[in-house]
Amino acid sequence: MEPIISIIMGSTSDLPVMEKTAGILNTFKIPFEMNALSAHRTPDEVEKFAKSAEARGIKVIIAAAGMAAHLPGVIAAMTPLPVIGVPIKASLEGLDSIFSILQMPPGIPVATVGVNAALNAGILAAQIVAVGNQEVMNEIKIYKESLKKKIVEANEELKKVKYEYKTN
Repeated sequence: MEPIISIIMGSTSDLPVMEKTAGILNTFKIPFEMNALSAHRTPDEVEKFAKSAEARGIKVIIAAAGMAAHLPGVIAAMTPLPVIGVPIKASLEGLDSIFSILQMPPGIPVATVGVNAALNAGILAAQIVAVGNQEVMNEIKIYKESLKKKIVEANEELKKVKYEYKTN
């Protein structure tokens, strides 16, 4: 089994957040890899990774970083593959990470999800892969239907909640 999505973290301290990405990719049965690379501490390794990802069969890269979150942008500058940035709440409520990932120069796009929104990053990566993969598309459809079912069930439970002035 060869990975088609790569999860890159600036540090293993990001793992508690990024486990949500791994979990959803696992649910969708998409092979992935996880590595820690730092744009600031291991720039040579980041370059080697980014420049080799396409040749290794990677289709989408999810890069998570906090504070001066340059990792997603640095990777995007060196690969033609789509990069999804996950800003990690490490300081300043994550605003520093958001701005570092979101404000990319023209020609170097990085898709950006919300602070610590690793689940959404995994879903977005799966949706990108699903464009050319019907099996993954079917898994996403099942997942989306389960979301709908949860809300329908929640409304049934809310009907049981009683208040004097509640009308439904």
